[in-house]
This record gives sequence, structure tokens and C-alpha cells, in this order.
Amino acid sequence: MDREELRVSRLSFRQIAVIVGCALVGWALCFATIGIGMATTSLPTALIIHAVAAPLFFFGLSWLYFSRFGYTTPLFTAAAFLVVVMFMDFFFVALVILRSFVMFTSFLGTWLPFMLIFASTLVTGLLVHSRRAPRARGAYKL
Repeated sequence: MDREELRVSRLSFRQIAVIVGCALVGWALCFATIGIGMATTSLPTALIIHAVAAPLFFFGLSWLYFSRFGYTTPLFTAAAFLVVVMFMDFFFVALVILRSFVMFTSFLGTWLPFMLIFASTLVTGLLVHSRRAPRARGAYKL
């Protein structure tokens, strides 16, 4: 096992819960955005609003996470947030609500927000990390 793998295995249940909780809040905000958007506007407009809002939601959540907790690296956190969002979209939205995988054929509705969520989380983590005091830069546990 290399050093990175050892660090992952050292995340406590509470730390994992914080990471997953932040991702679930972001997913819920996106879910609400799509739901409200589809109820009040056309589908294309709702998808555009969602594509703009998703990275903004995750920017804010990432800023909070990296400022208050910062248990993991920006890359690991971006991947973890994205995995949670993809999991919820696949198992809850596609299988339970829509009972179809048609949402995964939409670049604007699914793939662009996925990419922007990942990028927003990664860039936010790098920004927060670069603003830390030099001695605190190595503070990641992963």
C-alpha cells in the first residue's frame, strides 16, 4: 500500500459522512433546481438553469468543505462529490423516478453538469488550498 492508500483508509466515519453529506446537499439543490425549473419553465430552460446552477452550488459547498474540514485533496473530493451525484442520479432519479435511463442521453442535462460539478469542486479546492498559510498546505489527510 502506498502513502495515498493509507491516508484514504484513515478517514473516519464522521469524515466520510461530512464528504457524502456535502455532496448530497449539492445533489438536492440540483434536484430542486430541475424540479422547480421544469414546473415553471420549459425543459430546455430548466436544463440551462441547472447547468449554470450546479457548479455554483458545488462551488459554495466546496468552499465550505475545504475551509472548515478539508479532510481530503481537491482531486479526491471532486471525485467523491461526483460519484455521490452520479449514484443518486442513477439509482434514485433514473431507476426510481423516471424508470428510464433517457436522462443519460442528454449532454446538457446530465454530462455537462457532471463535468462542471467536478471542475468546480476541484478548482475551489485548489484555490482554498493555495490561500492557506504555507505551513498548513500539507494539512491534507488525503
